[in-house]
Amino acid sequence: MGKKTLYDKDLLLDAVKQNGNELEYASEKLRNDKEVVLAAVKQKGYVLQYASKELKGDKEVVLTAVTQNAVAIQYASKELKSDKEVIMAVVKQNANALKYASEELRRNKDFILDAVKQNGFSLYFASYILKNDRDFVLSAVEQTGSALEYVSDELRNDKEVVLAAVKQNGYALEYASEELKSDKEVVLAAVTQKCFALEYAPEELRNDREIAFIAINQNYNALEYVSEELKGDRDFILSAVKQDGNSLYYASEELKNDNEVVQTACDQNPESVNFAGKELIIKRLKAKREAELASKTELASAEELNK
Repeated sequence: MGKKTLYDKDLLLDAVKQNGNELEYASEKLRNDKEVVLAAVKQKGYVLQYASKELKGDKEVVLTAVTQNAVAIQYASKELKSDKEVIMAVVKQNANALKYASEELRRNKDFILDAVKQNGFSLYFASYILKNDRDFVLSAVEQTGSALEYVSDELRNDKEVVLAAVKQNGYALEYASEELKSDKEVVLAAVTQKCFALEYAPEELRNDREIAFIAINQNYNALEYVSEELKGDRDFILSAVKQDGNSLYYASEELKNDNEVVQTACDQNPESVNFAGKELIIKRLKAKREAELASKTELASAEELNK
């Protein structure tokens, strides 16, 4: 940037509209010019760092900056790092930037609950006291189940808290204590809300027919997470392929070669024949060829008799 631009407002305005970084080379006077700084942070939020101390405390300027780049909040005044409207704008853009908010806000229950609504990750930056506050955590996970990841170990082992989380988001089962991952009521609630949460259940419960059926009734692909024992259970797989022939894809190799199982799957969805076992396909092809040969032989015999 030329020396003239450092002091010429019109030239600087044109420059920062194209590249906000040019604010770094502006004169002290122009770094305190609200019109210039607004134009710069609108183009690149993090250049708030080059604004004057006064404008780092200007709410309009800071809101414009964090809307463009949430991390710009680190350059805002102490007062604005405690401003709920400003920090909520930050959370909407990037919850990770909440780490720059004041400790006062991170201790504020109402604010953190609102932040968790926007992004469950917000709870990560809440104060230690809030992460251990049972009533607060219960309210948080009822709104955003995934926030369970950021609460204390003690509360991840609290059945009421975990149930509330998995009922809101089944995948929250991943963050429950090992003890509660083995609790059938908890796993049922999680799988009912999100069938693929079955992935986080222990083998014993992935082998539970009731839980498995709830999962595959939502999406046959949940069969990926049922136990190997159930994938080889003929009655279970027959029930599954009756509902969706594509379930055959997850059956044991033995059942992929079971004529009745494969036929049941094909009756529901003809394309599921693609998942049949090689042995059965070869057997069927051989039987087809033998039938065709027998038919030709019969036809030839009939023609001979008619001569």
